[in-house]
Amino acid sequence: MLVLAAAGIGHAVLTGLDQDIARVDPFKDMKNRPAAGHGMNVLLVGTDGRDGITEEERRAYRLGGTPCNCTDTIMIVHLSADRDRATVVSLPRDSYTRLPEHTDRTTGQHHGPHPIRLNAAYAEGGPNLTVRTIEEMTHLKIDHYLEVDFVSFMKTVDVLGGVRICTPQSMKDAYTGLDLPAGRHLLGGGQALQYVRSRHIDGASDMGRMRRQQTFVAALLDRATSSGVLLNPMKFRDMTQAVLGSVRADLGFETDDMLDLGRAMRHFTPRSSEFATVPIQQVDYEVKGLGSTVKWDEAKAGALFRALRDDKPLAPPRPREQGPAAVPVDVDPRQIRVRVENGTDAKDAGERLSDALAATGFRVVGRPADLPNHAVGHTVIVYDPRWNRSATALATALPGSELRPTPGQGPALKVTVGTDTPTVRPVHPAQPQEQQPVLTGDQVACS
Repeated sequence: MLVLAAAGIGHAVLTGLDQDIARVDPFKDMKNRPAAGHGMNVLLVGTDGRDGITEEERRAYRLGGTPCNCTDTIMIVHLSADRDRATVVSLPRDSYTRLPEHTDRTTGQHHGPHPIRLNAAYAEGGPNLTVRTIEEMTHLKIDHYLEVDFVSFMKTVDVLGGVRICTPQSMKDAYTGLDLPAGRHLLGGGQALQYVRSRHIDGASDMGRMRRQQTFVAALLDRATSSGVLLNPMKFRDMTQAVLGSVRADLGFETDDMLDLGRAMRHFTPRSSEFATVPIQQVDYEVKGLGSTVKWDEAKAGALFRALRDDKPLAPPRPREQGPAAVPVDVDPRQIRVRVENGTDAKDAGERLSDALAATGFRVVGRPADLPNHAVGHTVIVYDPRWNRSATALATALPGSELRPTPGQGPALKVTVGTDTPTVRPVHPAQPQEQQPVLTGDQVACS
């Protein structure tokens, strides 16, 4: 739904698609919910539903066995109030929690609060109990609910023509059948499902799997919004059938909400989005009757969800852009004497250039003179050929300027400012043994 909206699909078209979406009411009869914060919170869950998968796909992608009717993936997607930032927080499916009082949707039996793994909330009480449990754990109000299964996932990836991911190390998982050598790969739907489900690749288990899921979500959105696939009417038809065929959403997640998110997503860059995992205190927390679970770090998790409630970014602030990096030159600018003269009718053009050259280290001598001719079109560097290396360094700092050798000019170089209004690029003296950091091939391929 979000991908279709991000593609710029019109209101009328989305309204028609909206009628094909299966609806669920995860907020029915809910009381004492957390106070609403700023921005929008969408609970995105992936279930292990396998209806419609062929026998060939079951064998090829190791999808046999009985579905647990539980949530295989759980993510909270927070969209900031100004629609300039999206934050995705993964919740481990084995998180230890206590289910609130509820009635089992399968047996009809009434249960009091009891300990359980988070992904089992869906099996006992469906979307409603899942939302209730997560709101109690996070104290974060969930605004909307989206649910996808294995079939819609694979079909969506295939309609997009695959999704490209990069892995610096080989990945093998005997349980899912994933077998990827190190490097870049274009994954089809089946392989993509293996990639996001694998948890036996390394010792990171579910933590590593969640990182791969986050990587894949970012790659999927980039593929959908940048490949042009959605501009092809036939591809678009196939996409809608694949995405909406087994998606379920809450009753209130309507066309306007989709368009709102889509408008925001069209302006997103990798820097606009954040991916995080709820802070963990213990990854092998033994609970009697349950076995191994994942225990959250209550203090750090509380701080994370408070930040979402207050609509604050999770990533630390980045340093401001420092402008272009300094370029190495053969002669130290501090050893180069420069005189500036103004060949334009802008009275302060010479002074501005003098100040900029001095700021990057050149020895500017005297005050800029104004030439009688105010129509010099191109900035010129006049220099004595004996000081050609100094002239080259100055030309590096004044890209686009014209070098004009003039015997007898002496050691001081002269710059005539033209109407092309040159911009000074910072330079610094090159070090004799200046080296770039050594990178291995896989680092270059995956950077």
